[in-house]
Amino acid sequence: MAPDLPAPPLAGLVLAAGGASRFGGPKQLALVAGLPLVGRAVALALGCCDAGVVVVTGGHAPAVERALAGQPVRLQHNPAWAEGLAGSLRLGLEALPAASGACLVLLCDQPGIEAADLARLVAAWRAAPERMAAAHYAGAPGVPAIFPRHSWPALMRLQGDRGASGLLAAAATLTTVPMPSAASDIDTRADLERWSGR
Repeated sequence: MAPDLPAPPLAGLVLAAGGASRFGGPKQLALVAGLPLVGRAVALALGCCDAGVVVVTGGHAPAVERALAGQPVRLQHNPAWAEGLAGSLRLGLEALPAASGACLVLLCDQPGIEAADLARLVAAWRAAPERMAAAHYAGAPGVPAIFPRHSWPALMRLQGDRGASGLLAAAATLTTVPMPSAASDIDTRADLERWSGR
């Protein structure tokens, strides 16, 4: 029996391009436990991605990029960020290191996610690296999720404000990891106040 092949290098893709209109300002910089949300997401990605991390900026790009000064990440600006999430996914995938065999997609507005959650997701993916692997919460798969390189063309075909949830839901084979912590997100200042008051 042939030995298991090692999992391919994993890159991180942090999507931080939204205009945060419902928040009324750059929610990427909202502080949770003393860290801006985008900085927290980047730290999580750096902790588990061995092939590098790309951060896609858009709305509030100058402020977001200043907040990440000195971080070992590649910043990719999406000038058409207002057209929706799909364009940021495409630009981010194009900017990933050539050696990447898979990418972990993270949003920056899920403050409940911890390093241990991502460690479980990465471990589950490494057990079957040819499959997409996704967090499961609120009754469905979603991000954070890991996409092997063979699935990237399908991500590149997404349009408008469609993220990867439809692709995950339609997958014939998908590794899922229960992650109730991913169900909380920050869309408004009231969300942030509720989260901070927990």
